[in-house]
Amino acid sequence: MSVTNATNFRKNVYKYLDNAIYNNDPVIVTTKSGNAVIMNEEDYRSLMETLYLYSIPGMKESIEEGINTPFEECREFNWREELK
Repeated sequence: MSVTNATNFRKNVYKYLDNAIYNNDPVIVTTKSGNAVIMNEEDYRSLMETLYLYSIPGMKESIEEGINTPFEECREFNWREELK
């Protein structure tokens, strides 16, 4: 994670943006008013999806249960059949 002030960020904006996009390296830009974080869009969308899923009651536990289920105990899931 990179940390810089607004003046330095402004001077090197393309370098910081490329670093955030291609290297998944968030940038914290410090200012007198507070700080801002620059991150690539894919990481941002992933974070927002995780926050949304974890906001659903019981979803975190369900995800953890799925992660801890041995592959041999999993069953094939057929969306077309399940959604009928």
